[in-house]
Amino acid sequence: MIIVTGGAGFIGSNIVKELNRRGRTDILIVDDLTDGSKTQNLQLLDFCDYIDCLDFDAAIADNTFDCGPIDVVFHEGACADTMNYDGRYMLKNNFEGTKNLFHYCQDRRVPFIYASSASTYGSGQNGFREDPACEESLNPYAYSKLLFDRYRRQFDDELTAQVVGLRYFNVYGPNEVHKGNMASLVRQKFYDLQKTGKITLFEGTDGYADGEQRRDFIYVKDVVNVNLFFWEHPEISGIFNCGTGKAHTFNQFMEAVIAYNGSGQIEYVSFPDKLIGKYQSYTQADDSKLLAAGYDKGFTPLEEAVKEYCELLDHNKGYLRR
Repeated sequence: MIIVTGGAGFIGSNIVKELNRRGRTDILIVDDLTDGSKTQNLQLLDFCDYIDCLDFDAAIADNTFDCGPIDVVFHEGACADTMNYDGRYMLKNNFEGTKNLFHYCQDRRVPFIYASSASTYGSGQNGFREDPACEESLNPYAYSKLLFDRYRRQFDDELTAQVVGLRYFNVYGPNEVHKGNMASLVRQKFYDLQKTGKITLFEGTDGYADGEQRRDFIYVKDVVNVNLFFWEHPEISGIFNCGTGKAHTFNQFMEAVIAYNGSGQIEYVSFPDKLIGKYQSYTQADDSKLLAAGYDKGFTPLEEAVKEYCELLDHNKGYLRR
């Protein structure tokens, strides 16, 4: 049995799809379908069972969960809304639940591969290495991820099974329809461009010119490859960056969307006051540790990945195909 929490969500559903492609359907999906639109992601997947995340979390917490032998847990489930400032909810959902699942897996010697976040580097002024000296958080979401990374480090010398935390940078790709304003800019701006011929981006901030803020944009297909690489190498544990190691400007990111569309222009809007001091104007993964671990599948070039995703937005409403 393979467990994928957040399996109806963006990255989780892409992981399940690749597992299916590799012949695995003995998959338990854990998720919250309060937003029923996520069922669209599930329709493309083959899995043996589903359980609501609250029921799952409760059973894990009181140690009554039993589904037989477990090969691996991919823990993608979390509240990923960076604008949610309910710290109590964030820690209960993202920290306590992850901590309980971590101990459950350790007690049973089950590999545990979980989603951390590049938001744990804050402004990035101290760099983007998997090092406590680089870490800070700008919002409760980031802190909830950072807190668990720090918590699990206490157990580095006594692990009974693999534990890998992946610090995702800016992930984009199919099956993120339900994310709304938390979806990637490709998803948010593709249809605006088709309707109006324009894409809006923020004016310059933090010393960057208009639209020249830079992020490490990584295609979800590559994120899946990194997850499955570590599953294939259970001898490796640790926290690893999951980014391409190359930053692109927002202008470059959206110019790739315009190139697919065949025409369009970028306009700039005022930077929101509510994001001042809470916004990462630059991210770029240091991939040294990931590459040293043996990851050798590379990363899809931005222009190629954006084109592939735009084709799905254009012809399949942004969902994976069968």
